[in-house]
Amino acid sequence: MLSLAFQFQSPGPILFEIGPVAIRWYGFLIASAVLIGTFLSQYLATRRKINPELLGDLSIWLVIAAIPGARIYYVLFQWQEYAQNPAEILAIWRGGIAIHGAIFGAVIAGTIFAWIKQVSVWQLADLVAPSLILGQAIGRWGNFFNSEAFGTPTDLPWKLYIPPEQRPPQYLNYEYFHPTFLYESLWNWMVLGLLLFLFFWGLRHRERLKVGTIALVYLIAYSCGRIWIEGLRTDSLMLGSLQIAQVISLVLIALGVAGLVWLYGFKSPLPDVISPKTKRQNKRNS
Repeated sequence: MLSLAFQFQSPGPILFEIGPVAIRWYGFLIASAVLIGTFLSQYLATRRKINPELLGDLSIWLVIAAIPGARIYYVLFQWQEYAQNPAEILAIWRGGIAIHGAIFGAVIAGTIFAWIKQVSVWQLADLVAPSLILGQAIGRWGNFFNSEAFGTPTDLPWKLYIPPEQRPPQYLNYEYFHPTFLYESLWNWMVLGLLLFLFFWGLRHRERLKVGTIALVYLIAYSCGRIWIEGLRTDSLMLGSLQIAQVISLVLIALGVAGLVWLYGFKSPLPDVISPKTKRQNKRNS
């Protein structure tokens, strides 16, 4: 009888070393995600007849804002730990970033960029959302190589081995855990497929897919998966007895649903941050 068993075990966080310099899987995956995501957003921009160089410039802004945002968010909720070891705050290559912090940082940077360039922030959000979820799908494997962000103990065929030094104190006698990095990565690939389907469907039905829809669907779809996956994790950022990621995910779902109701229920465009001059120009071009 065929046995479907997939035991995961990290080979370690180091990809390769050149003398005293160590190239880590985490950094390599983040860099790869940024490059691939930029190419994807530029390709999507050309399909919507938007200058792809605009997305190349935007990607620089997003990286500058998202990576520090992800780290600051994580450190704030783990401040008791980092207050005792402040030198570790900058050690981002060891892991310890939060996607919600990256999203908040990217939203701020993207809004400022849209205002300066006099373009629709929702148009940019639609083009960036597929790249963002693609980056999340790739980046989650950094958790695998760092043996972090795993779930509770399990004996499922696809169990993940965690070395003793990486296990929470209450689970020292357990060897295998839920590979939550894999669950979220697979979920993100499915969300990417959904967003790309909507994007290309919208190219054929421009009058039916409104600007901002893809970004709002991203918020809802990603957050739905994050809620149940976060419930399995043993290292969630907490605020009292609440898992912060689940609370933020619920808020993002509510915002996404409200946005879609606004778009398709009231049949009104989403409030934008572009200037009156650009609004008048868009109105003339519509």
